[in-house]
Amino acid sequence: MKIAIAKRGVLLGICCLLGILVAGCSRGSDGPNASPAPSAPTEQQPPAASSPSDSGSPSDSASPETTPPAEEDPVEGLLEQMTLEEKIGQVIVAGIDGTKIDEKMKKLIAEQHVGGLIWYKDNFSDLSGSVQLVNALKQANSSNPLPLFMSVDQEGGKVSRLPKDFTAMPDAIKVGRTGKPELAQEMGALLSDELRLMGFNMNFAPVLDVNSNPANPVIGSRAFGSDADLVASMGVAVMQGLQQGGTVAVVKHFPGHGDTSVDSHLELPSVHKTTADLEKLEWIPFQAAIQEGADAVMIAHILFPSIDPDSPSSLSRTVITDLLRDRLGYDGVVITDDMTMGAIARNYGIEDASLQSFLAGSDLILVAHGYDTARKVYDKLLTAAKSGEIPESRLDESLRRIIALKLKYKLSDESIPIPSANDLPNDEISQWLKRLQ
Repeated sequence: MKIAIAKRGVLLGICCLLGILVAGCSRGSDGPNASPAPSAPTEQQPPAASSPSDSGSPSDSASPETTPPAEEDPVEGLLEQMTLEEKIGQVIVAGIDGTKIDEKMKKLIAEQHVGGLIWYKDNFSDLSGSVQLVNALKQANSSNPLPLFMSVDQEGGKVSRLPKDFTAMPDAIKVGRTGKPELAQEMGALLSDELRLMGFNMNFAPVLDVNSNPANPVIGSRAFGSDADLVASMGVAVMQGLQQGGTVAVVKHFPGHGDTSVDSHLELPSVHKTTADLEKLEWIPFQAAIQEGADAVMIAHILFPSIDPDSPSSLSRTVITDLLRDRLGYDGVVITDDMTMGAIARNYGIEDASLQSFLAGSDLILVAHGYDTARKVYDKLLTAAKSGEIPESRLDESLRRIIALKLKYKLSDESIPIPSANDLPNDEISQWLKRLQ
C-alpha cells in the first residue's frame, strides 16, 4: 500500500520518532511542541560471557555482539517513496475558488498533488460551511503521500479572513504600541486557537516589516511599528505564540517591505538600498526570528537594484540563497509571495518566474489564484525536472524541508468537528483586548 497511509496513523507515529522535531509545549496537546514524544526503547545488548564457575568448568561461549539496526530517517523514508510528479506537486501552494469544492479543485489535488492550499475572505462562508469545505479538501487529498498545508492570511485588523463569528483582532500597530511582547505572544496563541478550530495549520503571519515609509500603500498598520527592535520583539512573540499553539508561522516579507511606495499586488516596487542598509533596519526582525526558530519565511516581490539589478527578491538567488540562507544562516522553508500578483504577472510571466524562483532557492511556490494557472506552473516545473533543468538534488533539498515541517507539526488530513459558538475563543480574545488599552 502506498506511503500515503502515513497521513493517518503512521505519519503521526513517525513524528514521535523525531525527538529533535517534537519539543515541550505550553499550549495545546497536539501542536509541534506538545509534550515530548517518548524515546524509543534502547535495544538490549546480549549478556556478557559469564566467568568460569567455582568448579572450574568453562562457561558456555558468549553470543557475538550485535549492532542495533540504524533507525530509519522518516524524512528520507517518505522522500524515497514519492514519485517525481508527487514531489513537484508538493512545492506548490494553490488557491481555491468559491465556498464549495469543485471538480477542478479535486483534479488539482489528485492529479497535480499540490502540497498546500490558501484561502481568502471569499472562500469562507459560515462556521459549518467553512469547516465542511476544509474537510472536503482534505478528503480529496487522501491518495497523496503527505497532508496539505491549509493556509490563510490571518494577521488581524484589515488582513483578517475568518468568518465574523470570531471576535475581531486588531492591527499589529495597536499591539505594537503596548510595547509588551507577552501580549503579542498571547495574540499569536489566540490566532492559532482560531485557525486550528477551523482546520488550518499554516498562517502567513506575523508581518516583520518595519514601517519606515509613511507613504507605504501596503504595509502601514500591518507592521508593529517603525522601530526595528520593537518589531523584532513583538513579531517574534507572535510567531512563538502561533508555533506553541500548533500553527506554522510564516514570517514576511523578506528582505523587507516597509520602505516601498508601490503596492506589489499591482506593480513591481523598487527599493534603492544596499545590503548594509538592510542590515541596519529591515533585517533586524528577520534575524531575531531566525535565531528564535522561524519555520518559514515569505519572500517579497521587490527589486533591489543595488543587490540584484536583474531579478526581484522572489526570483533572486542572491537574495534567497546567498543572503537569507548563507549570510543569515536560515535553513527553513522559503515560500514566495503570490506569483499571480501584478509585480510578477505583468513583468516576468507566472510560469517562468515560478521556475526561476525555485532554482533560486524557494521551496514553496504560492499560486493563489486560478486553477489553470496553478496547473501550468506544475507542468512547467515537472517538465524542467524531467529535462534536468531542475536537478534531482535541488528538488529533494526542498522536499526534505517540506516533509520535515509537515512532520514537525503533525499535519493530518483527518476531518475535524464543526465548532459551535461556544467553542470559539471569543471570551479570551475580549479579555486580551481589554489589556491592550
